[in-house]
Formats: sequence, structure tokens, C-alpha cells
Amino acid sequence: SGRFIYGAGSYRVAEEMMTGFFRKLDNMDAVLAEGSVIERLRRDHPGFLDPFVANAACVYNPAARETLRRIYRQYIDIGLAAGLPVMILTPTWRGNPERIENAGLSGRPVNLDCAVFLKNIRNEYPDFSRNIFIGGLMGCRGDAYNPKEALPPDEAYRFHKTQAGELAEAGVDFLMASTLPSLSEALGMVRAMALFGECIVSFVIRGNGELLDGTPLTEAVQEIDASVRVKPAGYMVNCVHPKIFREAIENLREGEAVLKKRLIGLQANTSEKSPEELDGSPALITEDPGAFAVMVDDVRRSCGLKIVGGCCGTDNRHLEKLAYLIAREGKSAQRFGKEPY
Repeated sequence: SGRFIYGAGSYRVAEEMMTGFFRKLDNMDAVLAEGSVIERLRRDHPGFLDPFVANAACVYNPAARETLRRIYRQYIDIGLAAGLPVMILTPTWRGNPERIENAGLSGRPVNLDCAVFLKNIRNEYPDFSRNIFIGGLMGCRGDAYNPKEALPPDEAYRFHKTQAGELAEAGVDFLMASTLPSLSEALGMVRAMALFGECIVSFVIRGNGELLDGTPLTEAVQEIDASVRVKPAGYMVNCVHPKIFREAIENLREGEAVLKKRLIGLQANTSEKSPEELDGSPALITEDPGAFAVMVDDVRRSCGLKIVGGCCGTDNRHLEKLAYLIAREGKSAQRFGKEPY
């Protein structure tokens, strides 16, 4: 029938869905990914975050919804000013069915509502909307910084395919699994996302080039690529400082060919502390936006990355500096104007 039937819903087969962004990505020099979202809410508006679904619940609270809208618009405005395509992610990192039920939201289409929320923001930019790409964001079931909680592949596939299907049905431009600490759960998540097309997979790594579970990044990429018919469009790293990222790449020189071909992006922290040290830290650990931007742009150019943005510790100031450096090199520099701040 040309349809993939899942539960009570039906979704188009992988080849028919979510290919536009990745086709365009091949012809883009750089894409500006969003900066911190959940962490900005945690430090400035902690009451807006639900203990189970985090910022997904914001779409049901008028004050929280407007605050979230302002954060996303800040990042889009920076890309617009710089003439750079922008990648924003649905606030669904914790939007799996288990957490939705625990949050008392099982009667609501949370993933759909979060996707529509971002689509409505995109519609506020009629002349720039074709340069705003919405990713359906997914996360691991347990603690993103504790690989011991990671699901085995088959269980992860069963656990995550509902959310993958809901986000795909909502019409996002692509699916993305982010802040993954282990290979095992990533294998299952990619199988689930591959039902609907290409995706992006983003790991947390250490300076030795290994995932938090000890798997070298190159081995994780190769094993995932070999496990699915529809391979991820590319791999990213997030929640690490650009210095740690560079150190990791230098420690993976034996896999340089693999990484050059498959590693496409970085969403960087502003702190060199380990993920375990940063997780739940009551104090903001940040650094000068200009220094951060220089380091991220340097690894972007040296590693041939397509997508760069921010993670913990970042906000619009860090993204503005980064966008300025990228735009200065390209045709859009004159559109950006003078260096911000």
C-alpha cells in the first residue's frame, strides 16, 4: 500500500518523508543551530519546567509559552540578521509517552502541539521561513549523563518509535536524537527514526573521543550506519566545550576519514567541566561570548562542520557572536552589519 502502519496511525514510508532539509543541507555552507533553551528556562524561569517533560509543558502555560517563544525568536532573528539558515528543535527532548503520562498530559498530543508551536513561530517570518528548519527533538529515556541507564537496542526501538512517529506525523523537517550517552540506546532510536527517513544523531563525548559509555565515536558511527537501511544524514556532538571537542577529534585521528564524511555539527557548552559536573549545577558556568564564538567557528572550519550552535551556558549573545564570524566569511556579511556588542 506504500504506507507504514503503526498502532492506530499511519505514516508514509521513509523515502517519502523529511528529505527536503537534508537535500538543502548539501548546498549550504553553514546552518546556525539554536542555543540553550531548557537551561535558560531553568536558570531564569525554573517554575516553567515540568519535572517529567521539561519545556514541553510550556506550550500549555501562556506565560511560559510566551517566554519560550521569545527564546526561539531570538535565535531566529540572529540567523535572519546574518543571512544564515536556522535550525530550531521542538521542545520535546523529554516528550516520550512514559514521561507524558507521568506529567499528567496523556490526553494531549504533546509532540504535535510542540511542533505546531514552532511552525507558528516560523510563520511569523514569511520572507525568511524557507530558511528556518524545524527538527523533531528526541532524547534518551533516562539520565542523559548516565550511560548505565541506557536501554538495550530492541527495547529502545520499541520505546522510542511512538514519539518518532508522532513527530514525523506532525510534519517536522527532520528527526534528531540529542544528548545521547550510549551506543545501545542510540541503535534502537535510530531504527525507530529510520522508519520515517533520515535523521541526525548527536552524542555527548569526552576528550578521549569516547561516548560516556566508553565507545569511541568512530565505532558508534560505523555500527549505527551498518545497522539500518536508511542511515542517519549525519552525526553531531553536543553538550561539550569546543576545546573538549577538538581534543576528542585529535584523539580519533585513526577514524579521521569516517568523521570527515559523517560528522556534521556541534552544539557546544561554555564550560570545560564534564557533563556529570555540569548536570544540575545551581550556578551558571559561562564564558565570554566572543571567545566562545571564535573557538566554535575555528572547529567548524577545521572540521568541515555544517551545523553549529550552542548548548549549556549559551544564550543569544553567544549565538550573535558566532553568527557574525560565520557571516563575515560569506556573502551575507554585508547584511549583518557591524559586529554586535
